[in-house]
Amino acid sequence: MPPTLASLVNHSALKLTVRAGEDHLDVPVRWAHVSELADPVPYMEGGELLLITALKLDAEDREAMRRYVRRLVGAGVVGLGFAVGVNYDETPEPLVEACAQEGLPLLEVPRRTPFLAISKAVSAAIAADQYRAVTAGFAAQRELTKQALGAGPEGVLGALAAQVDGWAALYDASGAVVAAAPEWAGRRAARLTAEVERLRERPAPASCVVGGPDHEDRVELHSLGTGRRPRAALAVGTAAALGTAERYAVHSAIALLTLTTERSRSLHAAEQRVGTAVLRMLLAGEPDHARAVAGDLYGALLDAPFRMIVAESASGPAGEHLGELAETVESAAARAGEAVLVVPEGERLVVLAADEGAAVAACTAYTAARETERARPERARPEQGRADEDDLVVGLSAPTGPTAASAAYKQAEQALSVARRRGRVFVEHEQLAAGSVLPLLADDAVKAFADGLLRALHEHDATGRGDLVASLRAWLSRHGQWDAAAADLGVHRHTLRYRMRRVEEILGRSLDDPDVRMELWLALKATAAD
Repeated sequence: MPPTLASLVNHSALKLTVRAGEDHLDVPVRWAHVSELADPVPYMEGGELLLITALKLDAEDREAMRRYVRRLVGAGVVGLGFAVGVNYDETPEPLVEACAQEGLPLLEVPRRTPFLAISKAVSAAIAADQYRAVTAGFAAQRELTKQALGAGPEGVLGALAAQVDGWAALYDASGAVVAAAPEWAGRRAARLTAEVERLRERPAPASCVVGGPDHEDRVELHSLGTGRRPRAALAVGTAAALGTAERYAVHSAIALLTLTTERSRSLHAAEQRVGTAVLRMLLAGEPDHARAVAGDLYGALLDAPFRMIVAESASGPAGEHLGELAETVESAAARAGEAVLVVPEGERLVVLAADEGAAVAACTAYTAARETERARPERARPEQGRADEDDLVVGLSAPTGPTAASAAYKQAEQALSVARRRGRVFVEHEQLAAGSVLPLLADDAVKAFADGLLRALHEHDATGRGDLVASLRAWLSRHGQWDAAAADLGVHRHTLRYRMRRVEEILGRSLDDPDVRMELWLALKATAAD
């Protein structure tokens, strides 16, 4: 505790007497200052005990004393020490009345007590308080370090909460609560997710204060990490502002948790290198070797049904969004206690995650949010149907096992390709298999092919010499059955045969070839959509 007016009054060597403001003696004293100026306010910072002899004051003038004391209170002076036996044998009553009226503590200083003794007492008390704070800070640092080495981040949070007489919580890169102490603090910490997300947008290190006198507590948020993007965040909740010792404890916790985070980052990088090797073995059709290399690192992930996720930028580099997706998937898997394999490949990200697990669900939710963001009217697109340059495209395979990892990778790539072509953020391969191939004909390249293939027939029909396009469509739809197709058209089957020969002559292709019939049918479907 810093020195207070009460502690100075109780100091046996000073012999101070309280003449006014007895109810305000518990105020901390920041310094003791001597000034005989008629107006010392410009030289005050607040929190001082002002010591005077009234050398240049008319302390018998009640109106002058009221103005003098009122200005001192307005400047934040916490007490006034008046030396008797110098200019006045007793403390003047107008000064006592003014101090009592303004609630300013007035201490009478006997002649045998020099102002220097009071200044020394205040200075010694401040130094002792600072020493106690530093000593307590070092003790807290030792305890926090001990917990970091023994119990990890959870131990650090518990020790920190005890040191600040409050609570502490750790957030991961996605803004989710990883751990909290005491246990009840997890619910309080979860309500600060939005503030943590805003803090993550600022370059590390960054901090902010949430709440205050009108809230249930005062919370400090600190980003953790040495890179441009914070790797985690720390929240510290207390009933009041932190003191010096508590501040030491918080700074120690930030340093220890940052070291833990960076160490985890190094381990994570090593795991990614192992994951890259495991993925290559799976894609090479060597699941047994992949299991041997992975060991227990990925748990039962390689033995259970899993899905392959392939993500890349829609146009050019998108490292930031790839990183966000990786963090989202990894954080969700960590919270659910499930294994996930994340492998960055340049401008592409490959993820192997448990089917129906938290990682796949997080990926779906993340891409859905980006899809919604892109759909906002205020976000103008440079070209309709094309993803913005800062967006991702993501493809998800069907559930599979280790022996079919290569096929799953191809499925994810196919889904990604369709997503890019349709201007979508996310496409699941199973959606393609359960749907129709006809929407794929909307691709500009397919339409160009169809127009080129059927152009000669349309030009023929435009001269009024027949209806070859309609006849071809009817014949193909009836699988080459002449009577049924002729009936649909309302013509004789010989007329239809003649028209089909004209189609072959104009196109230079045989309708007996199934590939030709297939291409013509798809071309008719593609042009029918216009």
